[in-house]
Amino acid sequence: MEYLPSLQQEFDELKPSLFELLAEQQLSDLLPPSIRYILAVATHRHPRYLLRILNSYDEIYALLSLVVERYYLRTFGGSFTENFYSLKRERVLLTKNGEIPRAQLGAPGPVREALKLRTSDVWKNLLVLVGIPYLKRKLDEGYDIHAAPQASLIMSGGPRYNPGDDLPHNPTIRQRLLHYYKWFLRNIYPSVNAAYYFSILAFNLAYLFDNTKYSSPFLWLIGTRIRRLSSADHRAIASILDPKPPPPGPGGAGARTRPGSGLLGLLSPQNFYPQLLTSLRYFLPASIFALKFLEWWHASDFSRQLARKATEVLDLPAPTGYVFCYVCIFHWLNGEHQRQLDFMNGEGAGAAWADDDLEGGEEGKQDDDEEEMKKSRSRRGKWESGKGRCPVTGRRVLGGTEGLRRVLV
Repeated sequence: MEYLPSLQQEFDELKPSLFELLAEQQLSDLLPPSIRYILAVATHRHPRYLLRILNSYDEIYALLSLVVERYYLRTFGGSFTENFYSLKRERVLLTKNGEIPRAQLGAPGPVREALKLRTSDVWKNLLVLVGIPYLKRKLDEGYDIHAAPQASLIMSGGPRYNPGDDLPHNPTIRQRLLHYYKWFLRNIYPSVNAAYYFSILAFNLAYLFDNTKYSSPFLWLIGTRIRRLSSADHRAIASILDPKPPPPGPGGAGARTRPGSGLLGLLSPQNFYPQLLTSLRYFLPASIFALKFLEWWHASDFSRQLARKATEVLDLPAPTGYVFCYVCIFHWLNGEHQRQLDFMNGEGAGAAWADDDLEGGEEGKQDDDEEEMKKSRSRRGKWESGKGRCPVTGRRVLGGTEGLRRVLV
């Protein structure tokens, strides 16, 4: 009977505060742009391999998030970033207030098994964790492209009617869908976006004052709430992550294993996939620590002194300030530009407009004469094609294509 007064208290130690949930949500929102920025920097150095991935980043990130979040929901009971804050997701019982404090204190293990997410609940949470953020990013991107420029033009006193937005005569299905999509972005989506953020704010305030168990309207729709990990959760997770002992042999001892079988077992698909996804738990705090260390390094005077001493003996050239087409300058520095190839082969050696003034009188020449002229006009071994040099100044570019930087104009 001594624990009855504690049951009557309204304090719930497993209920996370609103600030914990906001910190987790902020970390979850920072992951996509951070990974996109790292991928964009890597694409500058290797555009041939990474440009397609960068162009389809939202879709690829959504697929990878679907795989990672599904594993974390099934194994740890929460999303990737929620597990970092020792949070989980559980179902809400259809009881009074959805709470069973007596059973929670007396039998935490069975209560955990009763409240854990089922397969249908996992897919509902995946829709909230992956589907809705992906749809929100695509709608925001479409609004910035199709609706925001016209809205800013109207605010500055420009015309409200744009003839280019009208449907053409006999439009195709694609043109109709694009027209209605633009109409939705300009007329309906601003209200939907405002209602989206207002509903989240209302649920956050209600959760802050203990008027609801849900911190988000989407969690309320799927009947899921966020809780702290209990001791029963930690024991269950430890039993899942710890390797199981080998089965006993006929003589009562453990089964004998061949040398090297442990390494092969780790590399097997059954073990490699969970180990890879579980290692992300340690990669996230390590990456945050590395980021903070880089921020301190670039902001401290120590790094500036080292950089100043390293550049004292170097005669760095002044920046040229020239801006080129990225594809053109990339091919030029690699020696693959069409003008370079024509120049080295002796074709089109003049200006870019010189070929337009040539008459068509040479079409009747013999093939042998053309081959001899090509050989005689070839500049290979006599001239440089400009590979690795600036096409304006002729100076060699330090680092080659790795020294290029994109500039948005």
